[in-house]
Amino acid sequence: MQTGLKITAFAAAVAATFGTAYGVGKGVDPVTAGEQKAAGHAEGGHAKEKEAERARDGHAGHGASAAGAVAVPGGLQISERGYTLDLRTRHIAAAGERTELSFAITKDDTGRKVTAYRTEHGKQLHLIVASRDLTVYRHLHPARAADGTWKTPVELPKAGGYRVFADFTPQAEKECLTLGADLAVAGKYAPRDLPAASRTAGAGDGYEVRLSGGLGAGSASELTLSVAKNGKPVTDLQPYLGSYGHLVALRSGDLAYLHVHPNKGGPGPEVSFTATAPSTGTYRLFLDFKHNGTVRTAEFTVHAGKSAGDHPKEHGH
Repeated sequence: MQTGLKITAFAAAVAATFGTAYGVGKGVDPVTAGEQKAAGHAEGGHAKEKEAERARDGHAGHGASAAGAVAVPGGLQISERGYTLDLRTRHIAAAGERTELSFAITKDDTGRKVTAYRTEHGKQLHLIVASRDLTVYRHLHPARAADGTWKTPVELPKAGGYRVFADFTPQAEKECLTLGADLAVAGKYAPRDLPAASRTAGAGDGYEVRLSGGLGAGSASELTLSVAKNGKPVTDLQPYLGSYGHLVALRSGDLAYLHVHPNKGGPGPEVSFTATAPSTGTYRLFLDFKHNGTVRTAEFTVHAGKSAGDHPKEHGH
């Protein structure tokens, strides 16, 4: 999953994308070797594309350029760089109803569905579905038919507006894309407030994840997430899609998409990410990790300040 402001080791790119192009850390150990994406992928585009791409690091795809120009963050557009997300399922009849999402990625110049993709982190395409109030999150891996149509079952627990993010790299491209489209679930809608900022988050069955570090806007900072179960550090995290942890960040308000992967490290208890937020504001972080054969998600609300230490006080801090 990638593009969208990637939280990756950005020492090479002056401005960055807070996340996902997947990217953070690109070690060469067996778990993280698949995350090696060169920052030099900006070659071959028009002048404007090259200027924006210079600010990208591999999957980071979108962010602030070194010249100060700001590219459109990942997931905010349904079409970009000649590709369009054709979401066939735009409405779900009822909350809690198991529904099949159907979509395709089409090439703008031909109208044809894309059928050839690069494999990134074990999958050709990663699909994220999140509610507009950022209280519901799903990380899905759909199946593709020979004609280029993607399908996956999904069950969303409440009515309201959702955003669907497709994170992929066409075989003909060197850099990934994150395209977004709106999805509506029918029913009585009662939006919730964004959960309060906190340094700890539960992940069910006695698992707890603690967040340390801060998120700065326009400057790289390190976020470290430490996993424990029943109060004891977890030192045997299992690789999930080639990593010990995946991090997706969504900016509150417009749901700008940021997806990252960890810096090189061992199987726990800590998983670290180098991140640069594209702007000040509030973000939701969703950490996926695998232990004892089960993938779990820990969710955090964080505030990005002008510097990594410029944060409001958070609960549990």
